[in-house]
Amino acid sequence: MPDIPPFQANPPLGFRFGVFFFAGGVVPNPLDFRFKKVSGIGSTITTRAINEGGQNLYSQKLPERVQYENLVLERGLAVGSPLVVEFNVAMSSFQFAPSNVLVSLLDEAGIPISSWLFMNAYPVKWTVSSLDAESNSVVIETMELAYQRMQAIRI
Repeated sequence: MPDIPPFQANPPLGFRFGVFFFAGGVVPNPLDFRFKKVSGIGSTITTRAINEGGQNLYSQKLPERVQYENLVLERGLAVGSPLVVEFNVAMSSFQFAPSNVLVSLLDEAGIPISSWLFMNAYPVKWTVSSLDAESNSVVIETMELAYQRMQAIRI
């Protein structure tokens, strides 16, 4: 009889994670991996309703395509970041270099327990929080990426 892994008693906590950008799809960016918040990990199957002649109680719903949310990353404003250079080129020159992005949820020891791979991701939105002389808060940079496909990886 094969060994069955023990049931995880406590669900994983969402505050240990890393974001890894792969330049050229292969080499990880060693500087841009710390973020305050990651959101937009999700997908939806769109459907089309088909009405059958004589059937008035329901419609058949057929799957059409997968739609992905944009991946949204938030962090303190970074200086000397290759990712900022890439966003700047996309936003000012309309030149894109899609890359793969891996978001990994980590356990207490820093070992990945779950990951999501975003393929051919490219910048679509970039904002910086308000600059306020009456506030003593960190300047937050928000980066939004569209991507071709997402693959969930359970480890």
